[in-house]
Amino acid sequence: MLNIQPITAFADNYIWLLYDDATRQAFVVDPGDAEPVISTLQSLHLELTGILITHHHFDHVGGVQTLCDRFKPVVYGPVNPSIEGVTKRVSASDTVDVLGMAFSVIEVPGHTLDHIAYFHDGATPVVFCGDTLFAGGCGRLFEGNPPMMLRSLESLAALPPATRVYCAHEYTLANLAFAQAVEPHNEPLSDRITVAQATRSRGEPTVPSDIALELATNPFLRCNNARLQASLHEQGKSAGHSTLETFTAVRAWKDSF
Repeated sequence: MLNIQPITAFADNYIWLLYDDATRQAFVVDPGDAEPVISTLQSLHLELTGILITHHHFDHVGGVQTLCDRFKPVVYGPVNPSIEGVTKRVSASDTVDVLGMAFSVIEVPGHTLDHIAYFHDGATPVVFCGDTLFAGGCGRLFEGNPPMMLRSLESLAALPPATRVYCAHEYTLANLAFAQAVEPHNEPLSDRITVAQATRSRGEPTVPSDIALELATNPFLRCNNARLQASLHEQGKSAGHSTLETFTAVRAWKDSF
């Protein structure tokens, strides 16, 4: 298994660093800022050989060109010509080689239309999902629509329960506060909040999470849950009963929470 660790950037971004101890080669995921990446590579004596991009937003691609100019890595990214520096554009069912590990590409539009995720189905499965699935939440619908985002989240929810979820932002406490408003009687959620608060008080990241935890506590993955739907109705937040109607209501509520 590769080493995976976060590089912090901006106010709350995580640029994920993957590296091999033996070869000292490394990949990074969504490098919005080149400087913290370069500093970390130097401190760990690593050579950057690859970059994974999930979508075109600047806080995910802003450092790509500087890193390309300096290290000449292979750059995997969505089929979107607006993203500079991509050397291999990939889409659903494509496979990419990350330091000897095969990652499958999953198309997960909704936050943006070009959004993709990278999934490795190993002894410890991992997924790099950018801004589609967050710890306790999901991304805003800047370009897609609710049916599109729901399908994308369902594709991630169907990954093995032990899959480690590497999202791109430290939004967990705010997401869980909203989740508790949606499901005030969800005991696993209350336990998760306690753990997350303690984790942040130590200055540590709350991510990665895993799919099993998200299924138990993330309202955006629980829109087919009868208790969650009942809670929405009791609070006057939804008039529908379908999974899509529930998701649409939850996303709209979160947008103004």
